[in-house]
Amino acid sequence: MVKTRSKSKRPDRPAVPVPDTFEALDQTHRQVLDSLEQLALLAQRLDQEGVDDAARLLARRIHDFFEDTARAHHAAEEQTVFPPLLAGDDADLVQHVRRLQQDHGWIEEDWLDLGPQLQAIAEGQSWYDLDFLRAAIPVFTDLYREHIALEETVVYPASRRQQPGTRG
Repeated sequence: MVKTRSKSKRPDRPAVPVPDTFEALDQTHRQVLDSLEQLALLAQRLDQEGVDDAARLLARRIHDFFEDTARAHHAAEEQTVFPPLLAGDDADLVQHVRRLQQDHGWIEEDWLDLGPQLQAIAEGQSWYDLDFLRAAIPVFTDLYREHIALEETVVYPASRRQQPGTRG
């Protein structure tokens, strides 16, 4: 059994502000947009230089971001932002959230094709398909940009209004 000190022995301290969930989500959106730009630059570099150390490092950074941070971001939206909006009675808003959920599925499908390509580049392997990347990157980028625009202009503001203590 673990013994703990009584709370009465601790000094009173001012409350710590609760971080704004949306600040973190917005920060990830900025990182997504930056990573999408880097992805386009990677394809250009591969076309001009092939796989060199700079391409490998860039591919690793992009891969790791989308593999970890972006996926965790989508999971957080699915768990914290979307459920209250889906439970509401605003049919247009529910439709927007359903579209974003569909986008998450499509983004994941696209990533399942792009991720191994980037991992191969990061590892200096030569089996990646530059023609595939040229075709896939604009599709992935356009979907992500539209997705972020809908979240930031419609869904996040609606979610903020529903959550007490957040800026709306």
